[in-house]
Amino acid sequence: MEARHLGRTGLRVSRIGLGTLTWARDTGERDAADQLKTFWEAGGTLVDTADVYGDGGAEYLLGRLLEGLVPRRDIVIATKAGSVPDPDRRFDCSRGHLLAALDASLERLRTDYVDLWQVHAFDPATPLDETLQALDIAVSTGRARYVGVSNFSGWQLAKAATWQLAAPGVRARLASTQMEYSLLQRGVERELLPAALDLGLGLLPSSPLGRGVLTGKYRRSEPPEDSRGASEHLAPFVAPYLDETAGLIVDAVSTAADGLAVSPLQVALAWVRDRPGVTAPIIGARTAAQLTQALSVEALTLPDEICRALDDVSAPVHRYPDQDWSEL
Repeated sequence: MEARHLGRTGLRVSRIGLGTLTWARDTGERDAADQLKTFWEAGGTLVDTADVYGDGGAEYLLGRLLEGLVPRRDIVIATKAGSVPDPDRRFDCSRGHLLAALDASLERLRTDYVDLWQVHAFDPATPLDETLQALDIAVSTGRARYVGVSNFSGWQLAKAATWQLAAPGVRARLASTQMEYSLLQRGVERELLPAALDLGLGLLPSSPLGRGVLTGKYRRSEPPEDSRGASEHLAPFVAPYLDETAGLIVDAVSTAADGLAVSPLQVALAWVRDRPGVTAPIIGARTAAQLTQALSVEALTLPDEICRALDDVSAPVHRYPDQDWSEL
């Protein structure tokens, strides 16, 4: 699999990443092992997780698998910290919480360091410079090789990245930002993606298949029994992308797939993989067979006319203040 630099850094990662959101919850150890081995054998290196996935079980499972199944040196581990299972406070990005969470992640992952450590979300209750100090400490102590953020808005990302570049002292420059991005969710193109491009950060799109909807599996009246849409705890996650507008985009993806003799999954994934500023979409699969289908996108590059058609049918409405003043 082709490798790309993560933003303006020397770290190279596979241009498709493996997500572990469902590990230790919907995905057991055997299926996780099959996925990791399939991914590694295809040349994949970037594996994304978080300390709250499976209440820590995803990290624990990944650590077990890296002890015997796949060499640790071949895998770029990206994990996150900052989310808390507390109904009164969704995020805690204080220096104390983040560094304690990192130590706990390293213990579960059975490793001395993570390759990419990410702040899971912006915490308005903690001064941003305190949050960023935790990233500096993580890098300076060798517990993290690179750092990034996740689920930051455009202004939050620009403020954090600029602080790391401009504040005095040895600072850990941000390498990446992770956000949802697909043909069904192009909101990052409004402010966040331009900021990331300007600041030299790599974008790691989550849910690049529109939470599974872009595979076309939900075109029937009832979701397949083994799908997220039929899952009690994941159905609300899928539901926002089952409206009429999404249906028109899914129809266009399916039409393009028919014309290219490939699957809708491959078309949707190739589109987001090759967008400007994207380093590696993060794919979450239920089985190794599903993952294999996604990884087959490596051989696909969409024709320009297909890209333009998909751009047009999925284009978000961006007017003032994004619209050129000469057009107002």
